[in-house]
Amino acid sequence: MMVVLLNIDFSLPLVNPVLKFLIILLIILVVPVLFNRLKIPSILGLILAGAIIGPHAFNILERDSGIILSGTAGLLYIMFLAGLEVDMGDFKKNRVKSIIFGLYTFCIPMFLGILGGLYLLKFSLLSSVLLASMFASHTLIAYPIIRKLGITRNIAVNITVGGTIITDTLALLVLAVIVGMTRGEVTPAFWTKLTLQVLVFGGIVLFLFPVIGRWFFRNVEDNVAQYIFVLAMVFLAAFLAELAGVEGIIGAFLAGLSLNRLIPRTSALMNRVEFVGNAIFIPFFLIGIGMLINYQLFFEDLETLKVGGIMIFIATLSKYLAAILTQKTFNFSKPEAQVIFGLSNAQAAATLAAVLIGYNIILGESVNGEPVRLLNENVLNGTILMILFTCTVATFSATRGGKGILVSGIDSYSSEGTELEERILISLKNYNNVEELVNLAVLLKSDQNSGLYGLNVLNSKDGQEEDEKDSVRILNHASEVAIASENYLHPILRYDFNFSNGILGAVRENQITDVFLGLHVKKKLSDSFLGELTEGVLQKTKANTFIYKSVQPLNTIKRHLVFLPEGVEHESGFPSLLNKLWKLGRNSGAKLNIYGTDRCLDILERIQKAYPVDVEFIPLNHISTNGIILREVKPDDNLVLVLKSKNIHSVHGQGETYTETLNKDFKENNFILAYLYDDSNLSDGNKNLMNASVLEPVQKLDEVFRQILGIFKKAGN
Repeated sequence: MMVVLLNIDFSLPLVNPVLKFLIILLIILVVPVLFNRLKIPSILGLILAGAIIGPHAFNILERDSGIILSGTAGLLYIMFLAGLEVDMGDFKKNRVKSIIFGLYTFCIPMFLGILGGLYLLKFSLLSSVLLASMFASHTLIAYPIIRKLGITRNIAVNITVGGTIITDTLALLVLAVIVGMTRGEVTPAFWTKLTLQVLVFGGIVLFLFPVIGRWFFRNVEDNVAQYIFVLAMVFLAAFLAELAGVEGIIGAFLAGLSLNRLIPRTSALMNRVEFVGNAIFIPFFLIGIGMLINYQLFFEDLETLKVGGIMIFIATLSKYLAAILTQKTFNFSKPEAQVIFGLSNAQAAATLAAVLIGYNIILGESVNGEPVRLLNENVLNGTILMILFTCTVATFSATRGGKGILVSGIDSYSSEGTELEERILISLKNYNNVEELVNLAVLLKSDQNSGLYGLNVLNSKDGQEEDEKDSVRILNHASEVAIASENYLHPILRYDFNFSNGILGAVRENQITDVFLGLHVKKKLSDSFLGELTEGVLQKTKANTFIYKSVQPLNTIKRHLVFLPEGVEHESGFPSLLNKLWKLGRNSGAKLNIYGTDRCLDILERIQKAYPVDVEFIPLNHISTNGIILREVKPDDNLVLVLKSKNIHSVHGQGETYTETLNKDFKENNFILAYLYDDSNLSDGNKNLMNASVLEPVQKLDEVFRQILGIFKKAGN
């Protein structure tokens, strides 16, 4: 043992790769737990830990190429996740607000930064402009805090993330122009080249990446390959951004936006993306930032402290003013203003890029032969102090504001009598469609879901051991698929005389509200489209039933075309259906096209205003549904037909058969047949909701509308 220890070099900084990686893993493991107990943001703890072990403190680890590489990946990961989690419906709705905030948080720091550089630090105009661009940019260091609190869909968060791409792009363009001016390259040709490069880069990422991604996900099912593909696209986008003359963080953010619709929020792939980022890449980045901090600067150089203090003051004040101005402009609450400030105050990525470039630009030599730099060493050291201070303030502000948003949002809508008792039963008979059915159920379930149940029914007359092994294998596979997306599935192996009796019994025993079935596979010409056993379930079950046929993965769907029958507002399952439609739109990222009567669409439009989602409403009054379907459905569309259990072969109450249409014209399309039971066994709040009734005079509509909003709030929409 002693011989082995003698062969290991324990001199500082450590060089043994195993020991270095172990120390970093221990920091990632211990520091967040410790700081969370102290009620201090763990992000700050990782930065301070990096400073302590870094070259300017105990010098345990050197900030070598491995740390820099992992840190770069972590920074790109933060920006990618920010783009990936943007709700595209909210983003489109609030894009003007994002632009306004982006201009606020760019122009105010630029103005104050130029004045501070000219009159407080006595810099040249060129150096002052570059310094100001450092204040204008920011890094979403506090975004993991917002994600953990579950408020990423708040409008203040949404416009801050959207505004980040604007201010960072403008700041980095200023950097590119400054560099060009020092080299004498700022000519009309320079501007033309830069503009074309940025447009080509943006076009490739925003328009070509989704096409490549959709093709890949349709043809490659391997989970590991899908994750590596996503990671490769992030780094490819970052590299293309650098080729275009802007920083890689812009490319990573745009990659998140372009792949947004292809990675559902509830999917196993999203879980893997978040897990690896939060466990490895992002902590590496924060620790690497901490390693830049030099405590000696506080004691050795008063000029550095002066420059750093001025930089900290201007950066913090300008971002605070931008946040307050945004709050006043859009009438946000105080907690929302704190979140905006917390997200936009932290300086790191683009700031470091700007100061390092400015430091490396040598304008000439001084009298004593020292190089004259565009940004001197005092600014370089002051930047490190500014990064430490702004990251600290940002984490506390984001945490406080985020918790304030959660508290203030508790009583936004009265939800009395609108408890959402949801239990989903997934019938699992065919191994080949297990993953699709479980993924659909996970996509549509509410946040207040009481459980997912996986059922496999065996004929009690057979009792064959081989059939039982296959059933257990199917249930185990379903459990694995659910666990991959952080959901638990209760497996049920049931013996009964037939399939219908098994499902009906499980529905009664487990108080199931929603049943998910795969489409019946016809084995004989005499078989009906749904199959006799499935029809038996539809006619007798006291639960909403969803029959799903999958041709391509849900994350590759471009649009969901939803057809609502006349009088669907009467059904007690209507609120539950609305929740699932909104979940389908939000979690899949695909657009909803909803066809229905004017009365029904009027309710949905009001809900859309309170809970925005990417949706288009199309009136469907006295028009042949089959004709609309034939005309509107395109490749990569998912068709959702809502029907009533008592009319299982008709659409829109007109007696129109849909089976021939689906069989003949839509063999290559996904579709969901949603059957609403007219007296489903939901909670009393749900059951009585529509009995208010939706079709009562207009003066009662507001009360019903608020009840629906209460259900939506509890369902996590």
